[in-house]
Amino acid sequence: MPLFRKKKKHLDTTSMDKGVRLVTVSRAGSVNTEQFNTIRTNIEFSSADEQFKSIMVVSSMASEGKSTISANLAVAFARQGKKTLLVDADLRRPTINATFGITDPRGLTNFLTEHDLPATDIIYQTTVKNLSVMPSGPVPPNPSELIGSRRMAGLMAGLSQSYDMVIYDAPPVLSVTDAQLVANRVDGTVLVVRAGHTEKEALRQAVGLLEHSNAKIIGTVLNDVKQDNAGGYYGYYGYYGYYGYYGKEDKK
Repeated sequence: MPLFRKKKKHLDTTSMDKGVRLVTVSRAGSVNTEQFNTIRTNIEFSSADEQFKSIMVVSSMASEGKSTISANLAVAFARQGKKTLLVDADLRRPTINATFGITDPRGLTNFLTEHDLPATDIIYQTTVKNLSVMPSGPVPPNPSELIGSRRMAGLMAGLSQSYDMVIYDAPPVLSVTDAQLVANRVDGTVLVVRAGHTEKEALRQAVGLLEHSNAKIIGTVLNDVKQDNAGGYYGYYGYYGYYGYYGKEDKK
């Protein structure tokens, strides 16, 4: 019996059909954009001893905003001058095609199943300078097997050598095992938490599974919260805050 209460919800498919909102592009000078720039800076300074070249962005459950965080964070890194690649590693609920208007159906699953297909054929340059994307491709019958394959491991190693920053938008930790398979192949993991939506026990279980997979959790991003703005509280979807990750003794 699960330790947290699962709510029966109809999964929102808006991000799959219409893409996620790129506030860092549509509102480059907004408060939200500055928050993504701050998250980018905090990630860069998460470790004084090494430079992060690949990160995984993940949530505990669906509809917590991890694809929105991934895409906007990728723009933030690209705008800093870093050669950035955003990889849609969510082979079940992809969003990159819709977000960036890519009509070519080929993507990551094609590369993992067609051994004569070069990775360059599934990488697309966006209108954002320094930002390229790799869509997920057709939904396969065996996503976890493909994500855990040696070909995927080889691809990830090669991409880290070719780009300054590679961001993997991975499936929710508690839904499938894909994120755990990616976790120990990236330099760091960012866990997305949605205020008023993410359940505490679900978050604890997600952290436990990631730690079991030897993931290096470098922080969490809290979104969809109310921000105090002098005169009182006002709410709007998309307020983002970055929090450093603390050890097991602090997770209460």
